[in-house]
Amino acid sequence: MEFELTTEQEALRGRARALADGVFAERASRWDEREEYPWDNVKDLVAAGFMGMTIPSSYGGGGRGILDVLVVVEEIARACGVTARIVVEGNLGTVGALAAYGTEAQKRRYFPWVLEGEKPAIAITEPNAGSAATDLETRVDETAEGLAITGHKRYITGAGTSRLYLVYARFGDRPEAEGIGGVLVERDTPGFTIGRREYMMGLRGIPEGELHFERCVVPRENLLVGPGDGFKKLMRAYNGQRLGAATVALGLAQGAWERALAYAAARRQFGRPIAEFQGIRWKLADMAIRLDAARLLIHRAAARAGTGFPDPLLAAKAKTFAAEAAQEVTSQALQIHGAAGYGRSLPLERMARDARMFAIGGGTVEMMRNLIADAVLPTRADWRRR
Repeated sequence: MEFELTTEQEALRGRARALADGVFAERASRWDEREEYPWDNVKDLVAAGFMGMTIPSSYGGGGRGILDVLVVVEEIARACGVTARIVVEGNLGTVGALAAYGTEAQKRRYFPWVLEGEKPAIAITEPNAGSAATDLETRVDETAEGLAITGHKRYITGAGTSRLYLVYARFGDRPEAEGIGGVLVERDTPGFTIGRREYMMGLRGIPEGELHFERCVVPRENLLVGPGDGFKKLMRAYNGQRLGAATVALGLAQGAWERALAYAAARRQFGRPIAEFQGIRWKLADMAIRLDAARLLIHRAAARAGTGFPDPLLAAKAKTFAAEAAQEVTSQALQIHGAAGYGRSLPLERMARDARMFAIGGGTVEMMRNLIADAVLPTRADWRRR
């Protein structure tokens, strides 16, 4: 198995790092403090070609695989987690689902939006359907006018700033997973309104909010996947988004570790650099181990996926480990900086707040462990036969 990036990927990584360090790092606190969407950064992402990297070249995109995207995501997350999330959703998630399942008309309409800077939103979570995604109550009914959507979504990333929403909903009265499909809804569709914003602990530059559908009618041509096997298709595409989330967590941790390493070498106490004290040295070593392990899990899943969707088990392992590693690494980096790390003049406290989300959003680490356990443990029937 090859563990090194190609020459082209290294060049891509260098371009992303230069943009992150030279432009995004200085702006990152602005989006956090003002809780503003980073439109200036989006323009720079578009100019760099980092939006729509996975869109086929026949539609004007980069035609790249997932690993190329994740190389960019990690570098940008070192400086700004919010901007890195936009890169994820401008290449994976809804974009991947459109590429795999969309009609020609859907691709022709929506891929240019992404290439111009659109971050499509995925609308799954509801007040009574969080981890239990098959408990969705948002409903689609077929009418003479088209597909009528009625329901309420919550904690939707990009609510209000995104122009395009992939809405997971139940078709008629069909039960559980077999009744769920996905519909594309544009922000200005009558009957669709943006509700209350949820003010979050971290990643404050992207709004998390409510969506309301009151007999919101969209054309039948907006159906991306219908019921039956639609939920399986949607979740298969979501594994790309999940791997992207893991990489944002990794990038935040990498950035925090780099700062801690430099600080430990420069900060002197008791007549010598604090990097010479064993307690600090071991912290830095453990952080380096976690970073490498997370990166290898992520890159393995991405490399095996190629230009397709990641394996759900590999994505779950990568996300679980990276999310928890990011919490530990950002916390220890802050600790090494002492009071300065806890203060707002440095980005450590922001990085720690941002990293905390990834153990929750995109599938909690508890649900990821259930998915992994289902794969590695015998079935219940096997247990009963023992």
